[in-house]
Amino acid sequence: MRSHLCTEPRREHIGEEITACGWIHRRRDHGGVIFVDLRDRSGLLQVVFHPEQEAVFAEAHRLRPEWVISVRGVVRDRPEGTVNPELPTGEVELVASELTVLNRSDTPPFPLDEADEVGEEVRLRHRYLDLRRPEMGANLRLRHRVIAAMRAFLDDNDFTEVETPVLTRSTPEGARDYLVPSRTHPGSFFALPQSPQLFKQLLMAAGVERYYQIAKCFRDEDLRADRQPEFTQLDLEVSFLDEEAIMALMEGLMRTVFEAVGEEALPDPFPRMTYHEATTRFGSDRPDLRNPLELTELTDLMGEVDFKVFREPAVSGGRVAALRLPGGGDLSRKEIDDYTELVGRYGAKGLAYIKVNDPGDPAEGLQSPILKFLPGEVIAAVLERSSAEAGDMIFFGADTVAVVNEALGVLREHLAADRGLLGEGWRPLWITDFPMFEWDEEARRYEPLHHPFTAPYPDHLDRLESDPGNCLSRAYDPVLNAAEVGGGSIRIHDPETQSRVFRALGIGEDEAQEKFGFLLDAFRFGTPPHGGIAFGLDRLVALLARAESIRDVIAFPKTQRASDLLTRAPSEVAAAQLEELGLRLRRRAGGGS
Repeated sequence: MRSHLCTEPRREHIGEEITACGWIHRRRDHGGVIFVDLRDRSGLLQVVFHPEQEAVFAEAHRLRPEWVISVRGVVRDRPEGTVNPELPTGEVELVASELTVLNRSDTPPFPLDEADEVGEEVRLRHRYLDLRRPEMGANLRLRHRVIAAMRAFLDDNDFTEVETPVLTRSTPEGARDYLVPSRTHPGSFFALPQSPQLFKQLLMAAGVERYYQIAKCFRDEDLRADRQPEFTQLDLEVSFLDEEAIMALMEGLMRTVFEAVGEEALPDPFPRMTYHEATTRFGSDRPDLRNPLELTELTDLMGEVDFKVFREPAVSGGRVAALRLPGGGDLSRKEIDDYTELVGRYGAKGLAYIKVNDPGDPAEGLQSPILKFLPGEVIAAVLERSSAEAGDMIFFGADTVAVVNEALGVLREHLAADRGLLGEGWRPLWITDFPMFEWDEEARRYEPLHHPFTAPYPDHLDRLESDPGNCLSRAYDPVLNAAEVGGGSIRIHDPETQSRVFRALGIGEDEAQEKFGFLLDAFRFGTPPHGGIAFGLDRLVALLARAESIRDVIAFPKTQRASDLLTRAPSEVAAAQLEELGLRLRRRAGGGS
C-alpha cells in the first residue's frame, strides 16, 4: 500500500515516484495550490496538490483533518525559501499525482496540535485521538525501547522470564486488593496481585535462580499523578547473591537502559545513603541530589529554651530542624504565607523563620517574631550550624520526627523549584538500611515499611522481639531525581525468621499458616538465600520522557478517581451476572450501592 514512511524521503529520493499513507495533520490552500502535512507514526511529509492534476486537485479540496489517505507522487526539492529545518523531510516535498481516501473522519473533538490546551478528561475520553499526537507516540516508542533494553540485558545475564498468576489470593501488601468473586467457589474471592512477591520467592525455592517478568500489578489505593490502580513493573529475583551484588547488577541494567534511549551516562557506581542519613539531611527517603538545600539539626539546642513550640518536641522524642534558603531574604509576606500553607498540608502547625540581614550582628541584623524567645547563644549556634549569610532566610520545623521530615522535605523541594536551584542531569542513588517496621498510631501496632518478607540484618534479629522499632532491614531502593523508581531487598528464606517477623506484626501462628502456609512450607524444603527488586516501569519511563504524569506514558490510563473515561469502566453489571456469582448489592446510607 505504501513504499515509504513519511519521514523517509530525502534529497537522494528526488525524482523518484513513491507512495505514502497516513493522516492529514493540516491542510492549507495557498492561492490555488493545496498543501497537506501528511502524518504517520514516523512524522510529517509535505504533500503538494497542483490544479494541473484536475481530478486529484478536486479531491484534495474535500480533504479535512484526520482523514486517512494514500498519496502517490514524485519527490522534489522544496522551492527556495520554503525549506523547513525543523522536519527530517524539510528539504523535499511530494507532488501528488494520485490520491485515495482510505477513510474519512468526523471533526475531532480537539485539534491534535493544540491538545495541551484541552482538558485531560477530553483527551482521555478520546484517547485513540490523543495517542495520534507525535509526542504521545514518541512516549509509547520510548516505553518499548526501555522494555526491550531491559529484556536484552537480563537475557544476557542468564535470567528466565516467567509469568506468574493474575488470579491469586488476598495477602497484606500495604494497600487494598482488587477482589474477584469466584463463580465456581461461591463466597470465595480471588485477588489481583499487588506484586508477584510470593510467587517469585516460590520460583527461587523451585531452583529457577534468576527470574524476571514485566508484570501487571493492581492496588486499590488513593491516586496521584504518579499512581495508577493498575501499573507495570520490572520484577526480578535472584538466588545466591547478596545486596551488594544485586545493586551492582541493577546499576548495570540502569546504565544499559539509559544508553539505549540516548540519555547521558549514569555514574559508576551509584552513591549510597542510609535511610537515616537521607531523612536527617533532606527530610525524605527519596532525596533529589540536584537540590543543594539541606536540613540542619537543632533538636539538641532547643531542650531548655523558653519557646514551647521548639522545647516540647525537643524533649519528647520529636525533632527541631532548620532549612536555610540562600538569598531568601527577599521573599514577600505572601510567599511566606503560601509556604506556611504548604507545610500545613503535611501536618506542620506553622512555619517559623528568621530573616538574616547581617549574621554578624544578631541583635540588629536579624528579623523574626521568635527571636525574643531564644537565648543569644542558641541564635548564634543556629546561624553557625546553618552557615547563614547576609540575605538568607532560615525556616524552622518543630514537631514529631515524621511531621518535621515530611513538611521540611516538601518545602525543600518547592523552594528549589521556585528559586531555580535544581542542577542538571541525572543523580541516582541507593537508599539502604531502612527500618523493618513503622508504627501505625491509629492501629496501635507495627506495620512493615516495605513488606513482611524483607530480611532483617542478622545482628538485628534479636530486636524483632525486644526492640522492633530499631530493627533495620536489608532493603535497598533506587532513587532518581526525587523519584523512588524501585524497591528491593534481601528476602527471608527460612520459616523460623519468617514466623518471628509475622509475630512482630501481630500475625499469629494460625493466621500465618492460613495465609502463608504455602510459603512457609516451601522454606522447609531447601529454599536458597535470595533477593530481588521491582522497578516502577511507568514512573521510570515518565522520568525519561520528562512527562508530568505517568498517564502520559501509559496507552490507556485511568483517571485519578480510578475510572476509564474511554470505556466508561467501572460499570454496573446485569442482575443475572450478580446472581450467578451469589452476590447482592446493598444500598449504602445516603445513596449509592
